[in-house]
Amino acid sequence: MLFTLRMLAMGVHFILAGIAGLLLGLCRPFNPDNSRLCARLYSLPALPILGISLKTDVAPLLAREQACVIVANHQSNYDLYVLGRVVPRRTVSIGKKSLKWLPFFGQLYWLAGNVLLDRGNAVRAKQAMLTTTETLQHRDTSIWVFPEGTRNGGGALLPFKKGAFQMAIAAGVPIIPVCVSSYAGRLRLNRRHAGEVLIRSLPALPTTGLSLDDLPALMAQCRQQMQHCIDQMDQQLQHARADARGEGR
Repeated sequence: MLFTLRMLAMGVHFILAGIAGLLLGLCRPFNPDNSRLCARLYSLPALPILGISLKTDVAPLLAREQACVIVANHQSNYDLYVLGRVVPRRTVSIGKKSLKWLPFFGQLYWLAGNVLLDRGNAVRAKQAMLTTTETLQHRDTSIWVFPEGTRNGGGALLPFKKGAFQMAIAAGVPIIPVCVSSYAGRLRLNRRHAGEVLIRSLPALPTTGLSLDDLPALMAQCRQQMQHCIDQMDQQLQHARADARGEGR
């Protein structure tokens, strides 16, 4: 019963947040800070509706002094609500061009200033990549990327794709990894307290002086650090749950 009520409430919330986001985008189209504000519109009401307790430790992310490429693990559609709490100012993301035609969300995503890639057209994809480099270097705007390219379902990190790291090296900007504890498939949405999720950002990985020859090592370093952090957070939550069960006996 609680699960059904939550899904109904989330449906209403999604529509209302979409309308508010569209109005924001129409009032100041393509403003690079629209994405952060829209993310908050979706996230702040959604977390209590879903019964998710969120704890964040993202000082390196919020303290950034220059544009960067932010990479995060991608678990489920709920990432919109979980990660929406920590999107920093002047940050956009990269999505498929087809997103633009999704009712409500697609138009909001486009007006929020996010970068839309036509992956089926090599020329346009290359031009979009040049646009992201210019955005990072000259517009004081960071780019958020899910380097796995698809949802991992809460399991181990999938192999990383090169795009985010190529962008960072081309623009000479640092990479900031953002790690989310494994929650996909573990939330109990039929209970008042559905679960706890941890988010932690890691120290920036510099790319100054690197070339594409350094790409494999940079990707491996980033993926290893993120997986280690996720494993640590998962163990922390597991110990906390075990302690809570012990105190309840």
